[in-house]
Amino acid sequence: MGIDDQVCDRLRTAFLSADYHADGVLELLGPAAHAALGRGELEPAARACADGGALGALVRLFLLNEPVRESEAAAALRPLPVAEAITAGLLRADGEQVRAALDVRPYGDDQGSWWVISDLDSEALGGPVPTDHVLGVGHASISLARATARRPVGTLLDLGTGCGVQSLHASRHAEHVTATDLSGRALALASATFRLNQLDVELARGEWFAPVAGRRFQQVVCNPPFVVGPPRVDYVYRDSGLSGDSASELVIRQLPAHLADGGVGQLLASWLHVKGQDWAERVASWLPETGLDAWVVQRDVADPALYVGTWLRDAGVDPRSPEGREQAGRWLDWFAENQVEGIGFGFVTLRHTQSGPADIVCEDLRQAYDDPLGPETAGWLDRVAWLRQHSADEDLLAARLTVPAAVLLEEVSSPAEDGWTSVVRRLHRQDGPGWQHDLDDLAAALLAGCRGHLDLADLLGLLAAAHDLPPEVLAMGALPAVRNLIRHGMLVPADWVVT
Repeated sequence: MGIDDQVCDRLRTAFLSADYHADGVLELLGPAAHAALGRGELEPAARACADGGALGALVRLFLLNEPVRESEAAAALRPLPVAEAITAGLLRADGEQVRAALDVRPYGDDQGSWWVISDLDSEALGGPVPTDHVLGVGHASISLARATARRPVGTLLDLGTGCGVQSLHASRHAEHVTATDLSGRALALASATFRLNQLDVELARGEWFAPVAGRRFQQVVCNPPFVVGPPRVDYVYRDSGLSGDSASELVIRQLPAHLADGGVGQLLASWLHVKGQDWAERVASWLPETGLDAWVVQRDVADPALYVGTWLRDAGVDPRSPEGREQAGRWLDWFAENQVEGIGFGFVTLRHTQSGPADIVCEDLRQAYDDPLGPETAGWLDRVAWLRQHSADEDLLAARLTVPAAVLLEEVSSPAEDGWTSVVRRLHRQDGPGWQHDLDDLAAALLAGCRGHLDLADLLGLLAAAHDLPPEVLAMGALPAVRNLIRHGMLVPADWVVT
């Protein structure tokens, strides 16, 4: 494989000339065929691009994995000669036709489009992927990109870059991006991706944090080989060679030492649900007791059988085949021997703080929601920082709080002799992850008064007088609940709301 600078520059010229970018492909295919292509249904897209000229040829070549006449490919790739594309490993000859030897596809965000170079997947190969397979744009990489906080930073580390997806997103908000990987093939493809997109990214090869030993960054993103199971490496993109969830543990333990003061690290991670052990306590034990804010969000929990079948299919291994059954048997035996009842998956956000006890929050977020988690992550960090500054009860009591407009109070009542009796009173955020909190009558009354005009102490005093309660007793019960509501954005400081 030799995708040098000259090849990348010529390929970029060809793609721009043909409008082979996210918007161009959507316009050619139309919404219905484009959506079908996203579902893996190729025929609608093939029909839509049949007479699509150079763009249609590139779509058939790289997105549909169809053979294209050499003369047609030459016209679509001009000024990159087909022979050079074959030598570089982009294409392979197939009689008088050529086929894609790599996956080269447009990928974009709301600010524009890039191209990503990776290996062909198992469906395109017609069988299992090789051990050194470099994964393309997948669900995991997209999930991490959507969950990452996007604020301007000077330095960003993309640990385990793979084909470079996280670095592409990082280029929007980071002045300097460093991308590392253990795999030489991954770095070669990432380098080509960056050159194709005219991005200047520092590349370093090595295991885990070794290539950046002694360095600190304002932001770190990581999509590690987080698949859990026996300590082996069948595929470098998913397997760490470490036992169980040790890969996630290693990154979570070592990441804080590479964060500058106030720096934020975000990663995908998996953790075991072991019989008799709380998953949150397991993950929290990997973190230091001081100098850190940590938010661990569990998005899904899979039972071992489903987990094994999913990852076998991901690599192109048929679970029904003798090879698939043998791999599944080894995997399931390991889970049984280690009393694994489930495998949790989610996002971990860490922030380096200069001092003070660690604020570690582990919670389930398995409900469906449409909004990307990135803005919520940034908001969570802001709210936790505010709570740290108001950690003393007297500081919180002196604050003026308000309920954001996106928060609603839902009530469910049942019939009663004198009308209706409330059975459920629930606070619900309509935006972000859609957090919900059940309330009692006193909490609902307190929140009704949170309009930014009175400080919390005054509101609690009025509420205590109205219900003939000692103010200090009411405050003792209310303050922990108020802090939880602030963490979830159900209450915010009044001066944060723009009127």
